[in-house]
Amino acid sequence: MIYSWHVHGRREDGAESEGIVTPRKKRPKELAVITECCTGCAGSPACVPYCPVADCMYWVPDEDHQPFGHIEVDPILCIGCKKCTSKGPDGAFLDGCPWDAIEMVAIEEVEAQLA
Repeated sequence: MIYSWHVHGRREDGAESEGIVTPRKKRPKELAVITECCTGCAGSPACVPYCPVADCMYWVPDEDHQPFGHIEVDPILCIGCKKCTSKGPDGAFLDGCPWDAIEMVAIEEVEAQLA
């Protein structure tokens, strides 16, 4: 699986998640990672409204194929709550990404990739 991570600053166009703005209090065991399957839900991402952390999930436009794009998750802001995913315990389907394009990845793997 190919993953990419970006750390970004606040965007002015409002195309990011809204919610708490305080830094996370503890290091999560897993972080949400967007896979290459993300379609951005044609500009109306289903996952972003579930994120409780401001600016954690944000829109990245596809410069070669406007108006398409995808969602990214800021690994510094993600608290690992899993609210953006659609996979629940024992295979139950939850709200969140309808395309299963979000995987929870061990924080050690994410940190190794970012280092």
